[in-house]
Amino acid sequence: MTDIPAAFSPSTCHRHLARRIMPALGWRGGDFRAWQRRLRARLRVLLGLDRMPRPQSPLARTLWHREHPLGTISKIVLSCEPGAEAPAYVCLPREVKPPYPFLICLQGHSSGMHNSIAVKREDEKQPLYIAGDRDFGLGCLRHGVAALCLEQRSFGERRERQQKSRSDRMCQEAAMHALQLGRTLIGERVYDVDRALDYLAARGDADMRRVGVMGNSGGGTTSLFAAALLPRLRFAMPSCYFCTFRDSILSIYHCECNYVPGLSLYAEMADILGLFAPKPVIVVAGKHDDIFPIRAVRRAFRHLKAIYRAAGAAHRCHLVVGKEGHRFYEAEAWPVLLREMRRL
Repeated sequence: MTDIPAAFSPSTCHRHLARRIMPALGWRGGDFRAWQRRLRARLRVLLGLDRMPRPQSPLARTLWHREHPLGTISKIVLSCEPGAEAPAYVCLPREVKPPYPFLICLQGHSSGMHNSIAVKREDEKQPLYIAGDRDFGLGCLRHGVAALCLEQRSFGERRERQQKSRSDRMCQEAAMHALQLGRTLIGERVYDVDRALDYLAARGDADMRRVGVMGNSGGGTTSLFAAALLPRLRFAMPSCYFCTFRDSILSIYHCECNYVPGLSLYAEMADILGLFAPKPVIVVAGKHDDIFPIRAVRRAFRHLKAIYRAAGAAHRCHLVVGKEGHRFYEAEAWPVLLREMRRL
């Protein structure tokens, strides 16, 4: 049997292109605000957000309300757009008076948002051990911050159950159907975060000057894009996603939900998160994360820091590296976030 040339594989060509591409709207100096306006407008189009309607007001209903040793937890359902509803947990800390600082918390590819409050998905009265500090809602309560733990499209309770699937990949059909409709699944998830912000603004007990977003892995993805595009977010803590596209989603297999048609022609990941400048950002990474390799994370962070420096806010741009792999690092990340929140 003869050796098969590497160039027979499509990935060889794609890696060649990825190494040589020069993003048209990447930060290379100049008028910082004008650059942000141009890239943000292009990003909205690429994600399909310009095609998504904005409802007049968020509709929400409460499913249950419970006391918890750290505060109170309610389960609600948000109406995001026609045909799309999202369950969420609202966690309010004990002995903290409103208006509350809030974090919108996003789980990644997992069994769902129930991990954020450490209960079983099918029986929310039963406690569940959550590894890797992924109990984000409880983490917020431990630090005196309120949380809205939102279920992302295709995860957990929002997994596809209305049509027969031929794939065991949770996002495949939703991602492909969104593309066919001129959207992206990332765009739809950012849209839901925007609806969650509408809900928080309507509650009356949220301090909208101190509302942020956090998430790990697929939750880190949405956190990063939401920070870039939603001006009401005041701080962001994306975990185990920030890297370069070339060294992460273009280097190995990743879920279909990660891809945005044509995005690499315009920007790298640091450029996108740079749209959040000068607001505080805490990038969380794992030293041994083989999905988002730390050397590329550090290289991308240097580019992000240069963008923040141009915005006069280099001191508000942080990288926290945990000692393990693809997980969140509460003990390392939260002190940095709390220092930034006290400055707001």
